[in-house]
Amino acid sequence: MRINPETVERIKQTADIVEVVGDFVSLKKKGANYSACCPFHNEKTPSFNVNPSRQIYKCFGCGAAGDSIKFVMDVDGIGYGEALRYLANKYNIEIEEEELTDEEAVRQNERESLYIILNFAKNFYQQQLHESEEGQAIGLSYFRERGFTNEIRKKFELGYSLDTWDSFSKEALEKGYSSQILEKAGLLIHKEGSQTAGYDRFRGRVIFPIHNVAGKVIAFGARILKSEKGGGQNQKANQPKYLNSPETDVYHKSEVLYGIFQAKNAIRQQEHCYLVEGYTDVISLHQAGIENVVASSGTSLTVEQIRLIGRFTPNITILYDGDIAGIKAALRGLDLVLEEGLNVNVVLFPDGDDPDSYVRKVGAEAFKAHLKKASKDFITFKTEILLQDAGNDPFRLAAVIGEVVQSIVKIPDAIKRQVFFHRTSEMMKVDEQMLITEGNKLLRKLHTQKPQERGTRQTAASEASNDLDAMLSGFRQDSHDMPPDLFAPESEEPETPQRSKLYYQEEAFIRLLVTYGTRELEPTITVCQYVLGQIEGIDFNDTILHHLLTLFRENFSRGYVLPTDYFKNHHESEIRNMTIDWLTVKYELSELWKDKHEIIVPTETDVLDKTSFSYILRLKKAFVEEKMKRCLQEAVHAKSEEEQTKIMSEFMFYKGVSMAAAKELGSVIG
Repeated sequence: MRINPETVERIKQTADIVEVVGDFVSLKKKGANYSACCPFHNEKTPSFNVNPSRQIYKCFGCGAAGDSIKFVMDVDGIGYGEALRYLANKYNIEIEEEELTDEEAVRQNERESLYIILNFAKNFYQQQLHESEEGQAIGLSYFRERGFTNEIRKKFELGYSLDTWDSFSKEALEKGYSSQILEKAGLLIHKEGSQTAGYDRFRGRVIFPIHNVAGKVIAFGARILKSEKGGGQNQKANQPKYLNSPETDVYHKSEVLYGIFQAKNAIRQQEHCYLVEGYTDVISLHQAGIENVVASSGTSLTVEQIRLIGRFTPNITILYDGDIAGIKAALRGLDLVLEEGLNVNVVLFPDGDDPDSYVRKVGAEAFKAHLKKASKDFITFKTEILLQDAGNDPFRLAAVIGEVVQSIVKIPDAIKRQVFFHRTSEMMKVDEQMLITEGNKLLRKLHTQKPQERGTRQTAASEASNDLDAMLSGFRQDSHDMPPDLFAPESEEPETPQRSKLYYQEEAFIRLLVTYGTRELEPTITVCQYVLGQIEGIDFNDTILHHLLTLFRENFSRGYVLPTDYFKNHHESEIRNMTIDWLTVKYELSELWKDKHEIIVPTETDVLDKTSFSYILRLKKAFVEEKMKRCLQEAVHAKSEEEQTKIMSEFMFYKGVSMAAAKELGSVIG
């Protein structure tokens, strides 16, 4: 089914870019706009800009740009139709659809089919939990024993899979879903050598749906609750306690955090995220009123998961149970968190307790008090753990120093590194300068490796090298003494195409038309009417800019001025992206000029008449200067003195026009 144009337009008019982007990243007010770290590439300093008045976003780092629909498509990796459905659901817009042709139905996005069947499965498992006798006796009893209320079960959409071979797949097939899509979604397993017969992946288990940031179900986690009794047919005894969906086109476990959809608003509001290991840890803490919590679902923490948290907050606290052996194994992996620029704290629970069991044991208030009391920064925590293990053995103590320094140099912020070097030197009773020197050795070793060995991605440690050298030398050298490309990957970047002066004036002129063409300079006279009337006989050299100028001229000849939205939503991505570039202002004037200093700086719209006039003059000046260059070239190759005189006469005419324009603009003439 295709969403009809009227519904699409309603969605576009209703969707607010700040609300939509705010569901995925933490936005900060910056003047009239909002900024954030870009969700499409890794960065430490925000370069992602959201413009509420224009309803667009633009990243000055990677170039990503668009409107609400484009943002949802890119951030969630989904198609246009699915992005529209997501926004329609968010704003409670009833979707009116049209029938697809047979050819369009065949081309329907397979990802959308996966989301549909996964949502069907979620509803089926919920129904079995509450309505089947087995679900109530086993699944519902388990959740109630853990203290999960009806509200929290609904919030996380918990369910139960019947202990039968094919109850779910049989129901899905009867509803018209194909066995191929069931298998691609990880819900059906075909018997070896058979393409028709198969069995359910999840059987006799409580179900934990896994959602993406947008709230769509993308996978399931399932916990077994009972085992077969008696006989030699004990099939359950060898089954894993937890079973997850396999990797699919919509589910990549290294990029997903359990509970991120339910937690993202709380993380953003409190500017802090708690990271736990299991599903029940997340649910129990939510029920205790601690909603800014997510789980890695038993997998080692990945860079993608860390960056997902970083979209919403730079502050993360990892909650560990009392298993010291497990903690030691996880310590090295946490260097990734430091490397991504996040502030990492660690909380340890008494031996034998995890977040789920501890909060149920002591209650919500005591649990929150423990979080405050037991929280330690990661470097301090790691140092204490390793020192306890090393005892007084000097060789093991030396190894501890090396491990801690390896973690410190991963921190991209120079001031934070200096603080941790100082604190570590006090804890380990070693010279601070020695720790810094050791850090430099590690970095130099890294930089002498071949690019293939260290990878093409520039690490935070390599970014830190110049700062460490500066600390070591007491900041005696200017940072410009260091070659700027010393740590860059050994690959040539594409050269920026050389643009002529005329191109920039053509671009500025078209930007004026696209941005302000419909504005009135005075009653009944628009910017478009005024500027087009002043450049008759002038055509543009650049292909795209010439095309845009032609569009304005053709439509104006029919009495119509093309609005900004026409170009902002243009079907050609190059024109659409160019328009968003023009509409997005990278820097904004501080309001202090007006509020504190009482200095009013006029904006471009305040002096639009003068701006339009100057753009016309600059364009004409650049245009005639190109003519002057052509004249000089032709004069050199003139075949007679008479021809040369004629060419130079034309040159002097153009020069007179150029000087007149320069005088009007206030340019300095040599």
